[in-house]
Amino acid sequence: MPEPGAGQRHVEHVMGTVFSFDIRDRPTPAIRHALTEAVRHLHRVDAVFSTYRPDSHISRLGRGDIHLDDCPPEVHEVLALCSRAARASDGYFSATPAGALDPSGLVKGWATEAASRILRDAGARHTCVNGGGDLQLSVPDADLPPWHIGIAHPLRPGELATVVTAHHDLAVATSGTAERGPRILDPHRGAPATSLASLTVIGPRLTATDTYATAAFARGHGAREWLEALDGYEGFAVLPDGRQWRTSGFDRYGS
Repeated sequence: MPEPGAGQRHVEHVMGTVFSFDIRDRPTPAIRHALTEAVRHLHRVDAVFSTYRPDSHISRLGRGDIHLDDCPPEVHEVLALCSRAARASDGYFSATPAGALDPSGLVKGWATEAASRILRDAGARHTCVNGGGDLQLSVPDADLPPWHIGIAHPLRPGELATVVTAHHDLAVATSGTAERGPRILDPHRGAPATSLASLTVIGPRLTATDTYATAAFARGHGAREWLEALDGYEGFAVLPDGRQWRTSGFDRYGS
């Protein structure tokens, strides 16, 4: 839990990754309390949805030990969002990779967005919540300093492929092979997606932005055209041979 004097920055190891909170607003008791609540929320999400914990609701549901009616409301919400993402992506997003129930591709973004919303409800307006490299950014006023988010180059360690600048509320999600190798499956082929080295998607809220990044990466060669057809979302990709592409509106945010 964040310490009382931690101010506006906090790092939490949870859900198998690192979450960081950067709050530029003036500290208030309400915001400090909200930070504590946001961290508690992440640990609860981990307890409910971790596929690595045999006692989690999602693990027990996947094994058939319990029914959906035995699960807390957030499981119903997440599985409904997964179904919606599957329909919107022509099945390239799936909560049942390799036949096993695993909504992890949506849960992290959903949890990060919810943590950001907890801060906002407490009065924090100028915030960055980073869930393992996927971010929900809040900027209340165009006159305030924007957030600058560096996107790591998947083929050149230590270099940036581009920088995303957020002058208003924005979500940024990146899928790729740089850190853990080919791990995103193309559900239609049942094999790892390898057409892209990395893909960054930007949009208004992180739950959908993160799922669209996963789905577009799994789609591979058709990702650019699919993203172009989505209202309010833009993408930037690095291919395995080093070539790059970006959707027509990405330059409003990226350099």
